[in-house]
Amino acid sequence: MPERPLVGEETTHFGYKDVPKAQKEALVKEVFSSVASKYDVMNDAMSMGVHRLWKDEFVSLLKPGSAKVGKVTRCIDVAGGTGDIALRILDYAREKKADRDLVVDLVDINPEMLKEGQKRFRKTMYHGTPQVAFHAGNAQDLERERFPDNTYNIYTIAFGIRNCTDVPAVLKEAHRVLKPGGVFACLEFSKVTQPALASMYESYSFSVIPLLGTILAGDRASYQYLVESIRKFPTQEDFSGMISDAGFEVGELEDGGAWRNLWGGIAAIHTGVKVA
Repeated sequence: MPERPLVGEETTHFGYKDVPKAQKEALVKEVFSSVASKYDVMNDAMSMGVHRLWKDEFVSLLKPGSAKVGKVTRCIDVAGGTGDIALRILDYAREKKADRDLVVDLVDINPEMLKEGQKRFRKTMYHGTPQVAFHAGNAQDLERERFPDNTYNIYTIAFGIRNCTDVPAVLKEAHRVLKPGGVFACLEFSKVTQPALASMYESYSFSVIPLLGTILAGDRASYQYLVESIRKFPTQEDFSGMISDAGFEVGELEDGGAWRNLWGGIAAIHTGVKVA
């Protein structure tokens, strides 16, 4: 259970609760340890399968891989959890560009989520190859020995950054590990821009999703947190500003520029390029 902050203690949000900043990481880890085995099932139930389309679009937008034989594209998928983004990246490179040299380092702070990703990859042609590696790591402070400066062509984080305690630190680490010209890409729940849709989505989120958590995962509280965490995340424009402040070049602060709204802003894809 979250502890009540002491007077003068630095705080952050955990859903709608204010908690000591030092405590949030452990609380988030507890949530994802609880939901790990049912995470993909719940995502399907919560979005009626639409999250799969969003992830397909996310990866297709990046066009990972190279048609040039011997050229290695290095990707890092942070908060990669169950491995569905990493797998899409590898499949896209193989199917669209005949690229079997691309590599993905999949990073997650939660060992239970990593186990689910490893289970998924055991069923694929990439298992046991150097094309994918799994790492326990903190997005806010990636170990420099394992994740050196100027290493990656693409950095992805999908439905994970809103759970981090220090988002600017995550963005700075992304900038550090990317090569000049490398692309930062984030898929995240966002702010709905159409009033009628916003009202329906609000009702669905707070009434249906926690109920599904109870029925399918036996865990209402974790899914209540997930819904609340979406509402606490910055707007598209504010988050794009944070990406820019971390040193990335972003497009115009509008839909189709710095970000691309999906389903009226229920989710959004944000991108930035490391220019130096």
